[in-house]
Amino acid sequence: MLHNVHNSLRDQKIYIIIKIFVFFIQIQWKTILLYKPITYSFYKESFFNRTVAWIKADTKAILAIHEHVITNNDRLSVTHNDFNTWTLNVKAVRREDRGTYMCQVNTDPMKSQSAFLEVVIPPDIVYEDTSGDMMIPEGGSAKLICKARGYPEPKILWKREDGGDIIVRTGTTVKTKMTTVEGESLLLSKVTRSEMGAYLCIAANGVPPSVSKRLMLHVHFHPLVQVPNQLVGAPQKTDITLQCYVEASPKSINYWTRESGEMIISNDKYNMTEITVSYYSAQMKLTIRKLKKSDLGGYKCISKNSIGEAEGNIRVYEMDLSKPRTPSEDDNDNSINTFDSEEDDYENRNTGRNSSNNSPALKDQSHRLPRSSSNIIRHVDYVMLIPILMLMKY
Repeated sequence: MLHNVHNSLRDQKIYIIIKIFVFFIQIQWKTILLYKPITYSFYKESFFNRTVAWIKADTKAILAIHEHVITNNDRLSVTHNDFNTWTLNVKAVRREDRGTYMCQVNTDPMKSQSAFLEVVIPPDIVYEDTSGDMMIPEGGSAKLICKARGYPEPKILWKREDGGDIIVRTGTTVKTKMTTVEGESLLLSKVTRSEMGAYLCIAANGVPPSVSKRLMLHVHFHPLVQVPNQLVGAPQKTDITLQCYVEASPKSINYWTRESGEMIISNDKYNMTEITVSYYSAQMKLTIRKLKKSDLGGYKCISKNSIGEAEGNIRVYEMDLSKPRTPSEDDNDNSINTFDSEEDDYENRNTGRNSSNNSPALKDQSHRLPRSSSNIIRHVDYVMLIPILMLMKY
């Protein structure tokens, strides 16, 4: 039978496993709580005026006779509840209590029954021999160590707190992704920023509860700034938002400036926010309210940490929506663009030159060529009238 006992030593739970074979003696075991006694009960049938003794069989030590404790152990006691039941009580079970216990009755021949007491200890992290949080440069190596005690001996498993893969590198090129790694030590080499985060060492030996320790791996590198849109436009009197993405470790100081170097602070005009994306990355946002002429120009998002600094540049321009385009203007513009495209293709095919290298004079002449059908008809009519006018003259 399996019974749970708690040990006062290090305030750990101790579990008792008893294997027993009964022939004429019944031994009963109970589940107890911390600091409560565990009882060994012996039921004797039809042995009036016989003496019952408790013995630690593996050491041959007599523990108790009848209701008297013989051994010098204040954690032991014996109770006699009725005519045929004796109970051996053991308080605060310890690891050294493990072994074979025997109850004997002084009959002729002697009768006895034995039971084996197995004391198992749940795992516990040995903090003095276990690694703490670690900081390494990007591209470096880290060795994480985790020690645990308990009985049976615990097994150690490593995993990432976020559920990501652990990158195990062997040799110079072989890289393996694993969700868990077994062993007291975890070796990480050529570490990248994506491997930064919390690692868990979990100790288990089949005796609940399992225990774990959280180790934080910090990977240091200089800041990196990425700008998704370097040119941003908006009409006047509207709000506009500029964005930058920053990666840095240790954590960086991030701020905005104008192109002139003037630092921007949050007020009624500007609103700055920073959203954390991961352990090492963040999104910077700058909102400019009610855009006006003086707001146009260059802006910088700057990131600094103890290793270095980086910046990104964004230019703000005005989108003029006050002059709507007329259909005739659109048609003329479209025809000119089409002509330019065809002209460019022709030049490219015949001369091999890029369209951007065409002569400005040629471009100007082509822009002045009429392209709409009405203009072409008027041009033809005008050409046909020339000979008629000459005949009328003569």
